Amino acid sequence: MSNRYVFAVACALASFSAGAQNYPDRPIRVIVGVPAGGTPDVMARAITAGMSKLLGQPLVMDNRGGAGGLIGTEVAAQAAPDGYTLLVSSPGPLTIIPHLQKKIAYDPLRDFAPIGVIASNPFLLITHPSVPAKTLKDLVALAKAQPGKLNYASAGNGAANHLAMELFKSMAGVNITHVPYKGAPQAVTDVLAGHMNMMFNSIPPVLAHIKADRFRALGVGGAKRSPQLPDVPTVNEAGVPGYEAITWFGMLAPAKMPKPILARVQAAFSKVIATPELRAQLEAQGAEPGSGSAQEFSALIRREYDRYAKVVKASGAKID
Repeated sequence: MSNRYVFAVACALASFSAGAQNYPDRPIRVIVGVPAGGTPDVMARAITAGMSKLLGQPLVMDNRGGAGGLIGTEVAAQAAPDGYTLLVSSPGPLTIIPHLQKKIAYDPLRDFAPIGVIASNPFLLITHPSVPAKTLKDLVALAKAQPGKLNYASAGNGAANHLAMELFKSMAGVNITHVPYKGAPQAVTDVLAGHMNMMFNSIPPVLAHIKADRFRALGVGGAKRSPQLPDVPTVNEAGVPGYEAITWFGMLAPAKMPKPILARVQAAFSKVIATPELRAQLEAQGAEPGSGSAQEFSALIRREYDRYAKVVKASGAKID
């Protein structure tokens, strides 16, 4: 081995070490695959505020909405693994779309380094008050009497709430027409205006509208009722036995990020997610705070990936 080669390797290692020690020395981009105001965006802003203080640099939102989160996820997967691009994602682009779309520009299990789960919460079936169904059983009966006439909005083809409704349709034996949007905020707005009949959505963005009677909540997708909506039964209780659909929001980095830099980001995430203030904030929004364990998040992604492979096949869900 030549002295010149040894010298070059030594210089590279020294440069890498210095870069890791100085990290971060500029703002960090956080890609979110939905427009501003969507639940993943809300969750991202909740965790990044505290992380910015710990890391000493601003974490700047880069909203890349569209295709159920696919667009933003592709950008994140192809970003340089230098610590200056992070991703906040919901299940769709990591555990659902890969089973609905044959060709995507990333491998959800190999191209990302999980950092931690910010929060999880159940989906909630909401309708516009003009829909003549006051209970879930009423809705099922109405849909069966008028197959294909009712419609539902989703955050996009392949989004988690798209599959939540397709699973519901399959288990309840109903035909409700899918209308995909470029993100949940737009979909929520159109249900709110009465342009769409219903949708499954996470609780935080719609809670105030439910309390103001602008939405009717018919069923919680989790295994238990939400503390924020104790009078709303689970979908399982309300007439579709065995139904369960939850969503989660987590932070990831492009794979191959240098371990010292990844460790620093993970340490900041873990410290912030453990603060009583943030946990109280998340709980007040109807979410269950997550953990700073990268290992637990990695196992969750693998488990959900395998689960949705079966759900997609059983429900016959397609990107239409």
